[in-house]
Amino acid sequence: MAVAPILLLACGNPSRGDDALGPLLLDALADQIDPQTVECIVDFQLHIEHTLDLKDRQCVIFADASVCDVTFEFTRLTPAAALSHTSHALSPAALLGVYRSLHGEPPPAYLFGIGGLSFELGAALSPTAQTNLAAATRFARALLQGTPADIAASAAAAARMPD
Repeated sequence: MAVAPILLLACGNPSRGDDALGPLLLDALADQIDPQTVECIVDFQLHIEHTLDLKDRQCVIFADASVCDVTFEFTRLTPAAALSHTSHALSPAALLGVYRSLHGEPPPAYLFGIGGLSFELGAALSPTAQTNLAAATRFARALLQGTPADIAASAAAAARMPD
């Protein structure tokens, strides 16, 4: 069975306030995504097993909450060594490093970090996170209309945007 060329992998815990931003992004995009082009996966955190989800993709986008002073960031990732001795809580770059060691060169991958402020257990989504999610959703809708090459160009353009 063929896989969709683009994987959108969202991480986050809906019980921890703004940590839900990744999964909420996928919820906001759900009715506009063509499953033949984009596959969506949601999990609380990244695990080594997610390397299997990356196989045969042309592009991977990791959506997650980010503690940052910007609305959102969209950056190209490079594989990195995992700093943990367990198979839990890998960063996207570490997951790419595990992929490289198991399967060879990973597909082009990007981190879509959406700015959040409040990550306490039981917290609601903060007003800032709600605003950031709306802007990130608009960006993602436009982004996912393109090809993997268009996504790469968007990442390069985002890297050149002034703060």
